[in-house]
Amino acid sequence: MSKSSRRSFGRRSGSGTVTVIEAQVHRSFARNARLAFYITALVVALLSASVLADRMHPIIAAMLGVLLGAVAGAVLWMVVRAWPVIRIVWWWLPEITLAAVAVVGWTVLAHHTTLPVRLAVVALVVGVPALVPAVRRRLVAVAWCLVVRHRLRVCFAQFLIRNRAGTLPLILWARPTPVGERVWIYLRPGLSEADLQNNLDKIAVACHASAVVVERARDGGRAAYLRVDIKRRDVLTGKVGSPLPGLVDPHAPAVGRDTATIPTALDLPDVPAQPAAATTPAPATGPTSANGGRPAPATGGKPASVSAGAKTSPSSSSAVVTAAGDEDDITQWI
Repeated sequence: MSKSSRRSFGRRSGSGTVTVIEAQVHRSFARNARLAFYITALVVALLSASVLADRMHPIIAAMLGVLLGAVAGAVLWMVVRAWPVIRIVWWWLPEITLAAVAVVGWTVLAHHTTLPVRLAVVALVVGVPALVPAVRRRLVAVAWCLVVRHRLRVCFAQFLIRNRAGTLPLILWARPTPVGERVWIYLRPGLSEADLQNNLDKIAVACHASAVVVERARDGGRAAYLRVDIKRRDVLTGKVGSPLPGLVDPHAPAVGRDTATIPTALDLPDVPAQPAAATTPAPATGPTSANGGRPAPATGGKPASVSAGAKTSPSSSSAVVTAAGDEDDITQWI
């Protein structure tokens, strides 16, 4: 690999170069590829030699086992080493598939049909989504799901705290919702939900949304699986058509309304104009006095005032007390 190509894959980024794979990720996958080669070659070689030793000479079995182990390790090394590039292709797989279908489809039409037929097919493919609102809204929603996946990936690469290996959250699936899009992601070891919660405003700006909500995919589920809700609109502010006006018969006779007197307050004839008199609670039942068997005043009740001319008998166990007038003496409450 040339020096310029190594730079483009993240070794060093100079002026005029674009970093496709960052240096930290590049070194991490190179180390993992070497480990995968050695471990796979050793395990496959031992297992192959053990199995072949029952059918051929042990030396020949050992040589074939080493050969098979080297081949298996080399294949796995290439897969792990090229995984950053394979991952980028996987990220853009829907767009690549659509472009390939468009090119191959146009080529097939060009070789097997005439120009009017090709124009009719193109008009049908493009015109139906453009003229039918339901199809157009569905296609736009799916397109936003593809865009949001890339925008979230850019957000993760720009300001999300990564783990030591330099890996980012794995974006699993995205689907449209009435208010925007919903994306499921998987957090790698070294990341947490708090890393996303602290950057919701930045994610909303990058996704061209009004708000972003991050929560677990299931209530009480695993902390690694999260659900990201991208909200672009508020469905509660939209106008909803009501079928009630269509149920009114336009030929029904109208009843005139007296507009001479317009009420300005509530009319409650069942409620009396004067407030109801306050009811006096029944006296509390307490120990009876020795004078006539009448109940004595309950302890802790309203204090009574003793009239100026009241007389008490020394031999009586209770005194004759007259209640106070309408006005209470505040000194009796202190």
